[in-house]
Amino acid sequence: MKKLSVNNYFYQDIRAILETARNKAYKAVNFAMVEAYWSVGKRIVEEEQRGSKRAEYGEYLLKNLSEHLTKELGKGFSEANLRNFRQFYLAFSDEGQIRYALRSELSWAHYRLIMRVEKPRARDYYMNEASECSWSSRTLERQIHSHYYERLLTNKNKKVMLLESKNTVQNQPECLGDFIKDPYVLDFLGLDENKKHQERNIEQAILNQLQKFLLELGRGFTFVSRQHRISTEGKEFYIDLVFYNYILKCFVLIDLKTGRLTHQDIGQMDMYVRLFEDKMKQKGDNSTIGIILCAEKDETIVKYSVLSENKKLFASKYMLYMPTEQELITEVEREKQFLRLDGKSKFKI
Repeated sequence: MKKLSVNNYFYQDIRAILETARNKAYKAVNFAMVEAYWSVGKRIVEEEQRGSKRAEYGEYLLKNLSEHLTKELGKGFSEANLRNFRQFYLAFSDEGQIRYALRSELSWAHYRLIMRVEKPRARDYYMNEASECSWSSRTLERQIHSHYYERLLTNKNKKVMLLESKNTVQNQPECLGDFIKDPYVLDFLGLDENKKHQERNIEQAILNQLQKFLLELGRGFTFVSRQHRISTEGKEFYIDLVFYNYILKCFVLIDLKTGRLTHQDIGQMDMYVRLFEDKMKQKGDNSTIGIILCAEKDETIVKYSVLSENKKLFASKYMLYMPTEQELITEVEREKQFLRLDGKSKFKI
């Protein structure tokens, strides 16, 4: 008897239905367990405190509870995990908002990372960003360690930052500065930080690791082209990298510079943006953004050049290695200090 073959489209449809159902079931179970871990943490804190802020028998309680749960339910309830449940509750202790705060797209591995972030606004940012951008737990870990949130914060609207607005990042209006970081950490390129690299080598390394570079750029970026040619009367210009941001609805031009930022670099990018606006911008697109990605940035040049007034041009430093936490904090604080000093002459606080 001849064996009948299954129609490929029919097979793919059935497979897609089953995979969708499995994913939904996985998310539902995962979310239920995350909620359960929060509830366990809540009960641990209540039992420890017994009406007081300090628990005298906390360690004994966790040890005893761990032994009982492991005996009855198996692995996964070590003292270390129970401490994680407790910390999870303490990080998100508002019971009225817990269902609103938790994201079904995130796993327990995500929340173990997020709950260790000290600032509530930073926690909210990482949670929302990881959920909306489908970050893996490894990607989330890298973004936290590289102070992704703090690097974005240094480039937010200066007046908002100087006034230390209490609004969360999600409630602030989206503006160009919200999408530009300083510095950009490009450790994933695998380039030796002690070696002098040519711009084309860095450009090629970025294209080889394009997915990771897009994650470092932030939300809404898609790759368009490299060495994008723009011709004028008798002359041709080449833009290193061109992206499009579908949230801002505009093109983003990136020019790589392996040395210190100069006035010539700024003038060149200003010209690139003007040319792109004239020759490539489509109807419905917003103003083109230009980013000069340089190895070193001179704040004096930034302050006394068109960068200080032109809201479409940015200069950001790139780092080819993952700096230590202290190095990143120093870099971010240096940028904030510059903004504060610059702001004193522009804003009345």
